This record gives sequence, C-alpha cells and structure tokens, in this order.
Amino acid sequence: MTTVEIQELKVVDDYIDSLSQLLIETVNDGASIGFLPPLKQAEAEQYWNNTLKPEVVLFAALINNETVGSIQLYLDTKKNGTHRAEIGKLMTHPKFRRKGIGRLLMEAAENRAKKENRSLLVLDTREGDPSNYLYSSLGFIEAGRIPYYAKSANGDLDTTVFYYKFFK
Repeated sequence: MTTVEIQELKVVDDYIDSLSQLLIETVNDGASIGFLPPLKQAEAEQYWNNTLKPEVVLFAALINNETVGSIQLYLDTKKNGTHRAEIGKLMTHPKFRRKGIGRLLMEAAENRAKKENRSLLVLDTREGDPSNYLYSSLGFIEAGRIPYYAKSANGDLDTTVFYYKFFK
C-alpha cells in the first residue's frame, strides 16, 4: 500500500465526489453511520455539503489523492462541555480496511482534540462491529450499551456501544 496522508479538510468542494463515493461504498457495505443502503449520490452530496461548521473538524485519509477514509470531530460548544468532543462517522473504504487507516484517522482526531484543550472524547458504534476492537485498542473505555438504538438495512434494531476516553 502507498503512503496514507491524513489531511484536515477546510472545504469539501474539491473532494465532494470522492467523499460521496466513500460514504456510498461504506454505507452500502453495511456500516452503521446514520444512513441506510442503498445510498444515492444526491443524498451523499447533500450530507457532505452540510457537514462543515465551525465546531466540526473533518479529516480525510488520502492515498494518491483518492479519499479512502474520513472522520469527524465534533467540538462541544455548550458552556459546560468545552472540555469534551465527540468522534463521528469514522469510515474506511471497504477496499482499504485492515490497513491502519482507521487508527490513523482516530489519532488525528484525538491530537486535534488535545490541541483544542479537550480532555474527554466520546463515541458510539454498533455492537459487534470490528470498530469495537479498534476503539478498545486505542484506550477507549466502554461506558454502556443501549439496545434497539439504530435500524439496520434489514430492519433489525441494533444495540449501540458508547465509549469514552479521558486524557490530560
């Protein structure tokens, strides 16, 4: 595999096609990231066009200028929450999984959280997904589970697992 470059995206315009394709491929492969398959191009583009806000940091993983992964860091803006951030929509293109891309994206998001003086990261993921192993290996601690949390493509209601990581 060629070198993976992790880049913070300040605008999505130049990447809208590749980000949309990443989202479509990831959702259609069964990822539980807020969408159900089959995901249409227009819906994916609309999502990305509305993603960036001052409190959202978007990172992309690129190989030879191809977007192969992404992650979002949501910086809490509530007065009582300026010490925390949430990890969202970690995705790796199905053809590039198990190559360390998710780990690199998580590390970039965590480093940015620290730079923003955040000391608590939270996230959730579907029970049984391989991402549970990744989060545990990065020092995230399971906080709890909620059954019937997210609908899957076949209509089942899946349990989600919440994790947190505290650092100084």
